[in-house]
Order: sequence, then structure tokens, then C-alpha cells
Amino acid sequence: MVHGRWDSSPGYPHLCSLPVPELNALQEELEPFGLVILGFPCNQFGKQEPGENSEILATLKYVRPGGGFTPNFQLFEKGDVNGEKEQKFYTFLKVSTQPSHTLLGSPGRLFWEPMKVHDIRWNFEKFLVGPDGIPIMRWYHRTTVNSVKMDILTYMRRRAVLEAKGK
Repeated sequence: MVHGRWDSSPGYPHLCSLPVPELNALQEELEPFGLVILGFPCNQFGKQEPGENSEILATLKYVRPGGGFTPNFQLFEKGDVNGEKEQKFYTFLKVSTQPSHTLLGSPGRLFWEPMKVHDIRWNFEKFLVGPDGIPIMRWYHRTTVNSVKMDILTYMRRRAVLEAKGK
């Protein structure tokens, strides 16, 4: 959540198959309704974000997805989302939501310790945080941006109905 607005927060790698154009489209479409997408680069999954923070935007623009791409949402500095050095933001998100999947993944491609059941499984696992700062939903990294969009719209409609009823 940023300034009381909706937040869908993806882990944000750049050396894999990226849904970032779809995230840009989602941000553009739902921003008028208060959605704020935040990206948090991480190198704990297959070492897919090996560069320095200063290299991330240039890699997105010129390599993957390339073609002059620029994200229209906030990117933060690279950090850990799991393990002993995980960012407190992710500790809060993970303990506030159910795991996105029953399997953690291949330990040879996961670079943190200790591994826990609520850990983020892979890059682009997503969370929805309401305007009150309470985590609402969590999606597996393979969930399409369109499915995430449908869930967000359903949640926003449900919230609007409750607000209209004074609840």
C-alpha cells in the first residue's frame, strides 16, 4: 500500500520471461481506481537478478523485454524476500497470507536459508494490499496478470458495495 491506495506487489526479476508489459497495462488501466503497482527486484530465485541496482532499468529498456521498455510503476532497490536477511515488508506479507502453493521449489535454484512454508516461491509472486495496509490476496508466480486483474476487480467491487452500505 502506498498513501492509502491499492498495491499489487510483484517480485521483479529481469532475466526470465517477463510479464512487465502486462503489469504496465494493468497499472495504466486500474490506476484511476487507485491501484499502485510496486516492484521489488530479488536475486534469490535462480540468480535471475544478478546486476547492480543501477543496471536494472537499463536492462529492462535495452535487453528484456527491451525495445525501449520503461516500467510505469515504482521499482525499489534489490533485496531479499526470504531467509535471514528478508525485508520486513515481505515478512509481514508472508505471515498475513496463505502460501501461494504447496511446493516450495527446487532447493538448488533457491538461494536463502532457512526455508519456510510461507516463503515466496519464485519471482513474480504477487500480493494485493488494501488501502488500509492489510494484505488481501497472494498469487502464485505462474498466475497470469489477467487472472490477477480479475481478482483485483472483484475485490474492488466487493469493497465498493460494502462502503456504499456503510460497512
